[in-house]
Amino acid sequence: MADNEDPLVYEDEEATEQVATEGSGDAPSKEEVKGISIHSSRFQDIEFKPEILRAIVDCGFEHLSEVQRECLPQAVLGMDVLCRAKSSTGKTTVFVLATLQQLETVENQVYVLVVCHSRELAIQIYNAYECLSKHMTTIIKVGVFVGGVNIRKDEEALKTNCPHIVVGTPGRLTTLLRTKRLNLCTLKHFVLDECDKMLQDTYMLRDVQEIFSNTPREKQVMIFSATLNKEIRPVCQKFMQDPTEVDVDDIESKLTLRGVQQHYVKLKDDEKNGKLFELLGVLEFNQVVIFVRSIARCMALCESLGEQNLPAIAIHFSMTEAERLSRYQQFNDSKERILVATHWVGRGMAIERVNIVFNYDMPENSDRYLDRVAYAGRFGTQGLGITIVTDEKDVKVLNDVQERFDVSITPLSHEIDLSSHTKICQ
Repeated sequence: MADNEDPLVYEDEEATEQVATEGSGDAPSKEEVKGISIHSSRFQDIEFKPEILRAIVDCGFEHLSEVQRECLPQAVLGMDVLCRAKSSTGKTTVFVLATLQQLETVENQVYVLVVCHSRELAIQIYNAYECLSKHMTTIIKVGVFVGGVNIRKDEEALKTNCPHIVVGTPGRLTTLLRTKRLNLCTLKHFVLDECDKMLQDTYMLRDVQEIFSNTPREKQVMIFSATLNKEIRPVCQKFMQDPTEVDVDDIESKLTLRGVQQHYVKLKDDEKNGKLFELLGVLEFNQVVIFVRSIARCMALCESLGEQNLPAIAIHFSMTEAERLSRYQQFNDSKERILVATHWVGRGMAIERVNIVFNYDMPENSDRYLDRVAYAGRFGTQGLGITIVTDEKDVKVLNDVQERFDVSITPLSHEIDLSSHTKICQ
């Protein structure tokens, strides 16, 4: 990690300071908003614009999640926010609503930039903006700029139909900045989503720093992640000014895996299929995600499930981007009930109706375990996580998970309490 590189280095000091001064008179200062605490439990308790509240209702949102209660009141006031919370707790909704509430719309000016680590997450964020801005009185233009797409299309979009909100991956955004196609001199809100995926990668970190140096000094910065280790947190703080820091683990003990009943079963590798088929036959589920360690195992297991009249859809890295996104969308739209995946379906990808996760193969560390099992407990709903353990290496990871997250993962009983994971079946 390039710790010696200061992200607060601006290429054009005079230009950015000038932009920061213009039009900033109405924004509350840190002193004015410092210490404000709004104890809200519903979205209606926060003074959103009527058109935003209408979209919130359309999306079926009513009660704020823990993360939203802690972050939204400060975020909508324009304060910097640094938040750590598990996947699928509503972090995306925080920055989408906060930026839409404050959004200014002037043609050919970018006001919001969201940087994320993957194309798939960028598209998900785009969809969230589209959903929550659909009733806005002015047309909100959102653009997605990611690798794997013809860059000429991106350049043409920025030239002829410049978006108010830009969502993209570091490499593509950096290229567009270097060619002067993307202009961030009017930017008011800078967001890093799933930041550790970018800041722990030397090349992505350099890209993020370069992007940041092309933005005005005065802006709101919001940074979100499921994990923030002791090396990454100081890097995040360098991008920010006196941020509100929210750590969900400090709010409520064991929240990282709250709502998920977790069990393990010890098996030999050649016994896995039989046990999996047995469990899928007796458990009640909305949707299931089964994680495996390789592309070959993903394809083989998907085929075996089909032979057992348990049709499944597979997603892995050997597929084209278009095919992966198409299959993800099919599963997210509930057209398929069983998904077999490598870790490509990783953190940040929201799949609403999953209530059972199988670790057919043990993940290599506790972070990935959290990423996977979190799917089964979205927004605190009840879910079930079952992990298959085959050797001492698997046992070590399991013990690391229990120690780190202060959670008990018990042996799988012959009689599973169905109430533990069926409460979201409606």
